[in-house]
Amino acid sequence: MESRYSAAKNVFVDSIDIDDYIALDSSVRSYRQLKQSIEKPLKMILVYGRPGTGKSMLLNYLYENLKYQKDIHYFATPATDEKEFFYKIFKVITKKDLPANTTVNFAKLVDYCREIKGKREIIILLDEAQMYSSDMMERIRLLSDTRSVKFVIVLHKTDQEDLIAKEHFKSRIWEVIELNNGSYEDIQSYIHKKLLKKNFFEVADSIKKSHISLIYKFTRGNYRETNKLIFSTFEICDYYYQKSVDDESGNENDEFFTTKVIEMAAIKLGYIDA
Repeated sequence: MESRYSAAKNVFVDSIDIDDYIALDSSVRSYRQLKQSIEKPLKMILVYGRPGTGKSMLLNYLYENLKYQKDIHYFATPATDEKEFFYKIFKVITKKDLPANTTVNFAKLVDYCREIKGKREIIILLDEAQMYSSDMMERIRLLSDTRSVKFVIVLHKTDQEDLIAKEHFKSRIWEVIELNNGSYEDIQSYIHKKLLKKNFFEVADSIKKSHISLIYKFTRGNYRETNKLIFSTFEICDYYYQKSVDDESGNENDEFFTTKVIEMAAIKLGYIDA
């Protein structure tokens, strides 16, 4: 017999699908700020934060909401090969496919962008921008200088932050949106809203404040780590449920989501030592 935890754990599979978007106060503020930023006459906008703070979800949510209203394009997966990347850029800007076995003439592409200035405003969302080479980023900067192509650059916040420190980006990125880990209240709302959205009312009701406090302690409010911890916790809950059914020692109304089980999941994920 399948337990409620077996199905509920899939709610916490890491995803950037728009159906999995959870409207928290912090995420709504970030969305509004980014949406307002792309309306300004800016050449480049930077979105950055630690992994697991919701950058890709924010970008995808913006794209899905605006794709029928604006000339907006989402590059979710970075192309580490320069030729592949500029093939994609060429197609977006010119609305044409490049003939086979040809290379993008970058100088002519820049000239083309200057010609369409004021006629089109192309918005390109670049996720995982830390994966792009310095040469590629320099060409992106040159395209943004034409003012017909606006880039939203999303990258992981690092201790070094080399990309941000480069002078030619400092002078062109006028808007910076930083995403942070969630607060205790954010994580509480995030967990309950995700479960309620998929109609797991009983499971949501079984997660108490003491559980949230422990989850927040282990994950420090990081959404990706929260997903991993809840998923693993539900897996363990399901194991104990199945064991109780096999042993005929419990029933489906028993509560398996406990602080002890959360700690077991934390040990499994390496948050704490056994």
